[in-house]
Amino acid sequence: MSGAGLGGGVTLDDRPMRARVGLVVLATDHTTEPDYARIVAPQGIGVYATRIPFANPVTAESLAAMAPDITAAAALILPGEALDAVVYSCTSASVGIGDAAVRAALGAGKPGARAITPISAAFAAFDALGARRVSLLTPYDDDTTAAMAGCLEAGGVSLDAVTGLGLTDDRDMARLSRATLVEAAARATAPGSAALFVACTAVRAAAWVEALEASAGVPVVTANLATAWAALRLCGHAGAAAPGRLMTLPLNDTYPTTP
Repeated sequence: MSGAGLGGGVTLDDRPMRARVGLVVLATDHTTEPDYARIVAPQGIGVYATRIPFANPVTAESLAAMAPDITAAAALILPGEALDAVVYSCTSASVGIGDAAVRAALGAGKPGARAITPISAAFAAFDALGARRVSLLTPYDDDTTAAMAGCLEAGGVSLDAVTGLGLTDDRDMARLSRATLVEAAARATAPGSAALFVACTAVRAAAWVEALEASAGVPVVTANLATAWAALRLCGHAGAAAPGRLMTLPLNDTYPTTP
């Protein structure tokens, strides 16, 4: 049975959504997509995700193992169609693989899209906040936390305090409770710091940033809040799409900031 066509009456919009953001998320990620559904999608921006293989525990070796898959994963997002921005949603792997290498791999998969990582977005957030003295809170073990701290310091950030919660499974990181993070934010923030950075896209810190800022007493930059903020600004959205001091600020025209 054949249906009748509409003939010359058919018209097509250039895009179903005015702007488009792609997400490359870990196979084990519980948090990035819900954060983007809450922060980015309500602004009329399409969010399209793909998954990349990852096997716990979080180690230098397991993080580096994702490197060969990044370009192919990015290319799977709306094949043959342009994105405004594409996000690799893993803070520790952006450090372990190398931020510039991750952004180059994203660009190879989605040419023309602005490549965002949690690390490049965090540096841009510190710049927007005027924060050069920062405290660091991670859910990681000592080795992964030390690598994160080293990356921040190499990028010119002075770390007043470094705190890790000792976890090695990102599925456990996603289960850290609000009460745990609020208490940790107060404990991890050193006097004199201009901001607290909560690393790891698995951690649900973006959902509770108001409580974290009240506890820490300074602006809080979380991994997902930073990438969502950068994605919104690169898509032309200037408003505060979520709580947190960062969401009130513009993105520097020179983004991405290279550590």
